[in-house]
Amino acid sequence: MMDWTDRHCRYFHRRLTRRALLYTEMITSGAILHGDRDRLIGFDPMEQPVAVQLGGSEPAELARAALIAESYGYAEINLNCGCPSDRVQNGAFGACLMREPARVAAAVAAMKAAVRVPVTVKCRIGVDDQNPEHALFAFTAALVAEGVDALIVHARKAWLKGLSPKENRQVPPLDYALVYRLKQAYPALPLVINGGIDSIEAAKAHLQHVDGVMIGRAAYQNPALLLAVDPAIFGAPQALKDSFAAAEAMLPYLARCQQKGVRLADVTRHMFGLFAGQPGARDYRRFLSMMAGQRPIDPAFFTAAIDIVRRAQLRAAA
Repeated sequence: MMDWTDRHCRYFHRRLTRRALLYTEMITSGAILHGDRDRLIGFDPMEQPVAVQLGGSEPAELARAALIAESYGYAEINLNCGCPSDRVQNGAFGACLMREPARVAAAVAAMKAAVRVPVTVKCRIGVDDQNPEHALFAFTAALVAEGVDALIVHARKAWLKGLSPKENRQVPPLDYALVYRLKQAYPALPLVINGGIDSIEAAKAHLQHVDGVMIGRAAYQNPALLLAVDPAIFGAPQALKDSFAAAEAMLPYLARCQQKGVRLADVTRHMFGLFAGQPGARDYRRFLSMMAGQRPIDPAFFTAAIDIVRRAQLRAAA
């Protein structure tokens, strides 16, 4: 979810669910070691529980980056071995690492030796011409031998040549059954399934076979989906009543961001889908898009956007 699940997105999503584990966008180990750490991995404590997702391939470097991330308070260190973008291919990490289980295992061992929090890996079921049944099981065996704390499997192959990142999320067929078989082979390994899961009902069905479900783009494009997570998955009270309550809960945050000089459009872009499928949603998105180009923006503009939806729903109900 590079360029999507930044700190503003996570703060917003945390208002919708108190229980789900949130993940950062992928951040390279080199960026953490040599870049502006507060900008890259700083986060609001309200986001917890939150995991940092690392990109990289050098075990020693990943261990140092993991230690720094742990010092910032992250609840989990996750290594991305599933992203197929050109950027990560050029850096020889992401999904490329599915071909190098020994290197990934060494990275897991190095990170586990450096930090106390769980170290997990996100992967595909294979890449290019690999046989997923063989590749995924060999990859998992190498990680289990080094004590990986959990494995998150996007149940599709990644084609590193010939498909764009977007096509890699849609074209290769999903093989949920293979992930279920992996769980049967490694019953003690916490296993999370990912890929094409777009509803709470689908998540609950998967939880009959695996330990967890990761939902990415569906939750981003329709954030209100997250309101059902706490009661449906965790048996806990719903965090907020509805989408209107979620929108209004962000107003104090928008005011604080304005005081810090943050572009409010950098926050509200994550809320475009909040009223997806509801009367007034199109006008709400149009208004946010129109206001995004204006400077300066007052948080009151977001109240106006909410009112657009409220009036549309009153008209629809009349």
